Amino acid sequence: MSAEDGADVTRASFTLGDRVGSGGQGEVRALSDGSLLFKEYKDPSKVNGGALADLVAFRQSLGQSDRSRLDSLAAWPLCRVVEGNRVLGFLMRRAPSDMMWRTAAGSTKLIELQYLIRPPKVAWQEVAQPTPQQRRALAVACAEAIGWFQSAGLVIGDISQANILWSLTPGVAVHFLDCDGFRQVGRAAVQAQAGTPDWNDPLVPSTEASVDTDAYKTALVVGRILAQEPYVAPGQELKLVTGCLNDRQEGGVRRLFSQAAGERGTRPRPSEWQTALSDRGTITLTAATPRPRPAIDHTVLDGARVRTPISLRAPGQ
Repeated sequence: MSAEDGADVTRASFTLGDRVGSGGQGEVRALSDGSLLFKEYKDPSKVNGGALADLVAFRQSLGQSDRSRLDSLAAWPLCRVVEGNRVLGFLMRRAPSDMMWRTAAGSTKLIELQYLIRPPKVAWQEVAQPTPQQRRALAVACAEAIGWFQSAGLVIGDISQANILWSLTPGVAVHFLDCDGFRQVGRAAVQAQAGTPDWNDPLVPSTEASVDTDAYKTALVVGRILAQEPYVAPGQELKLVTGCLNDRQEGGVRRLFSQAAGERGTRPRPSEWQTALSDRGTITLTAATPRPRPAIDHTVLDGARVRTPISLRAPGQ
């Protein structure tokens, strides 16, 4: 059996091993050969099989480079699992092994975002904590990933402390879970939109998801990583971990975090977080005064003078 071609597979075509996890909408179990995971829905009657097929087809539509990028960023649905005319769930890859930690009892757990945004506890002291610069890099990685999803025409929806994994080795990386909660812009969702308490956009119901709600939740992710505070939200004071940011980065982050408390449509885009957190600053250059009677004024387009923000590498870098 191969899930790589995206074709539906029947439930009878594989056997199951251990249970890996369980949530409100489904249960995850490993295939007996250990190759993939099966997410089985608790109530198949509430599943939009066509929407799940759209997610599978989305991955199939990508070129090899983008498909590899998606696989590195997300536990994406590879194919649907069916029984007759019913869609029971889907197959997906396991999370990267470097995004797991071993407890004192010998069991393994996923390194979820919650271990990054909360002060360390004795119970999970085996989870290596990042340096301040690694913390900044993880915030950048989250913003970059969300930006990549958005550029691909996807709405994430339930961004939360349990749906993002992270690691420091071999390098800083993040990985998104519960990807059947994603949907393509303008298309239906697989199931009713899930929400996580303390992670919802205050301006809309938790059952609504859009590019704009994703933008608000991006601010939650970045702010909570940099502050190591699981409940701070736009509109509140952001107390950053010492050493994460230089003065320019701190000013940009505080400005964007405050902006994220604004009305819908005004929240910062992921690319703005990337710029604010980068090693490069931004300045605004105004066009020079045109010479008398030029043949064409290249600094004017559609009656408006162009003022283009550009990125400059900070001195000494």
